[in-house]
Amino acid sequence: MHLFFAPECGPFAIAAMILVGLTAIEILSMLLGFSLSELIGKPHFESHDGFVAGLLSWINVGGVPLLILIMLVLGTFAVTGFAIQAVADIAWAPLPAIVAVPPAALLAIPLVRGSTRTVARLVPRDETYAVDAGDFVGCTAEVTIGPLDQGLPGRVCVKDAHGNWHQLRAGAAKGEGPLAVGSKVLLVDRKADIFIAVPAPSDLIGSDDQSSTEQH
Repeated sequence: MHLFFAPECGPFAIAAMILVGLTAIEILSMLLGFSLSELIGKPHFESHDGFVAGLLSWINVGGVPLLILIMLVLGTFAVTGFAIQAVADIAWAPLPAIVAVPPAALLAIPLVRGSTRTVARLVPRDETYAVDAGDFVGCTAEVTIGPLDQGLPGRVCVKDAHGNWHQLRAGAAKGEGPLAVGSKVLLVDRKADIFIAVPAPSDLIGSDDQSSTEQH
């Protein structure tokens, strides 16, 4: 624990504290009914030949939301830095910060690549190559992050014609009250990447439940 407050570990302690702060903000945003990482979206960069473009592609930049990418970079940098300083402390003494930072950054790069690839497989996709986003209009869905209102969008879970589940950004239609988490909704329109939802009619809910039972 003494290494956390050591001047030689200052850069890694700062990275760890920023990570804790971003994690707290993300958790708070989800409790309020939206995900900050999804609002920020994924980073985009021009795909040109060169070392930088190759490195960005190699660590899967664009495969995960920007906030998640920043958190992974901070976390891996902090972990590798503290590990280096712990080993140095056991062997002799902690390295000067200016000496410890470069190897920590180099070791963090492959860890960031591995973690982004893992997270990319776990993060729900907003669309798929096999299904057009417009095809979800007219489908019933379940509110998973909400409640849905006319403010910041929440999330709904919907199954496509191929049986694949999707997490879509959605808000309530104008004039509709808040749609609670767990409620069934009907997607009636789409504005950009935000779907417009209304409470699902009871006959649609009944038919969906019957279809699910028959599939099982």
